[in-house]
Amino acid sequence: MSFVSRTTLLLAGFFLVDKILAFGRSLIIARRFSLSAELDAFNVANNLPDLLFALISGGAFAMAFIPVLTEHITQNGRDEAWALFSRIANLAFVVTLSLAVLIALFADQIVRSQIGIAPGFSPEQQALVIQLMRFNLVATVIFSISGLVMAGLQANQHFLLPAMAPIMYNLGQLFGVFFLTPLFGVYGLVYGVILGAIFHLGIQIPGLVKYQFHWTADLTIKDEGVREVLRVVGPRLLTMFFIQLTFIARDNFASRLEQVGAVSALTYGWMIMQVPETLIGTAIATALLPTLAQLFTRKEDQVFRDTVERAVRVVIAITLPVAIILIVGLPPLIAFAFGFDQSGTEMLTRTAQVYMLVLTGYAMQEILARTFYSRREAIVPLRGVIIRFIVYIAIGAAVVTYFPQWGAAGIALAELSLTVEALFLLMWLNRRVEPPVAIRAAVLRGGSAALMGGALAYGLLMWLPIPGVLAALAAMAVGGLVAVPFILPYLRLMLHL
Repeated sequence: MSFVSRTTLLLAGFFLVDKILAFGRSLIIARRFSLSAELDAFNVANNLPDLLFALISGGAFAMAFIPVLTEHITQNGRDEAWALFSRIANLAFVVTLSLAVLIALFADQIVRSQIGIAPGFSPEQQALVIQLMRFNLVATVIFSISGLVMAGLQANQHFLLPAMAPIMYNLGQLFGVFFLTPLFGVYGLVYGVILGAIFHLGIQIPGLVKYQFHWTADLTIKDEGVREVLRVVGPRLLTMFFIQLTFIARDNFASRLEQVGAVSALTYGWMIMQVPETLIGTAIATALLPTLAQLFTRKEDQVFRDTVERAVRVVIAITLPVAIILIVGLPPLIAFAFGFDQSGTEMLTRTAQVYMLVLTGYAMQEILARTFYSRREAIVPLRGVIIRFIVYIAIGAAVVTYFPQWGAAGIALAELSLTVEALFLLMWLNRRVEPPVAIRAAVLRGGSAALMGGALAYGLLMWLPIPGVLAALAAMAVGGLVAVPFILPYLRLMLHL
């Protein structure tokens, strides 16, 4: 088994624990607040702090940072790499804090404006969003450092503590759900987010000690390493901006549907789809990035190309049957787990099923985007995400204008733009490598597995004379077993990434 495969399985294991905790937390919140205006306000209030975190450290800096830091460790040694890390972390903290203060000051206009994050909410809901968003910014400032620490440790090929950090984040949030919401209502959820951010950073500090991190009190952009990161991070910054802008647009569209709970249904539906996506796509892509950066630095072009092809084939072959089998089995599971009334259950079920159609494209996008970042070609993912954003806005606007009766599921349909982005990235990569990355066999095998496994799962779900949840679990298990022979070569391939 290769290093990347072992790392993938390690990450998948921790991601699974993280998703179980996150899912359990979400179920408790859902049962406590239901699909209410209050819960919609909490979910919308996360958007702008999430955007700020993603831009400054969580996504933009981190993904651009890992290849540069890896190169510095390889060529200049760990001491020089940590000096570069300190300069970037100092810069990220100062920028995040400054922007957080500005957002807090202008929160009213940001929320209530027609192009803001919740123009369709009532004034009471908008006021709640404003207050919750200001509290969320505290956690964002903490994450400005914690997100970069994850990148620093991963560049050192250390994945254990960064993989544990999201688990600690969820434990902090669970504390808020169990102990703070009875005292403070929905504000207790935000206090739990802040506590989780502290845990997220704290669990990684031993890793910094292990790799002999020394902080440098330096805030300069004249250093060549800092400039290199900024050159890569510029396009990445815009890429993450459009990604997060998509989530803001999603809630803007949902707030106009006059459908209470639409925002939360989209949030939960996305979360459900992200469980298999994280365990497959994110785990492989995260483990792959440092290795791809090393291969590119060493100019091992053929090995680089073959590694990417194996990863893309694996995610296609596995996610296609997973998506279809989950579409079949989700309805009884959602009804049991969330405990919503009939209309709420139907809204969430349809939304989650539509999101599952995006699973394969999303997993491909995770790998292909990192492929270009490892090559220092950040402009290509930027082009891809602009295409994605345009397609998303077109579909979302059409649903709100002409098909509002589709509700939250119609807005979820706009996420098919992710598949468009993935295909664009694949097309562009095939202009860079020879021979082109081939996916036809994986699509055929994965598609056959999806058809056979999904059909059998559906038939069993309709036929089994047992309660819905048990029938769904049994049907999905049997459907999965039937799908395995079709994709067995790719399951084996996953062990040799």
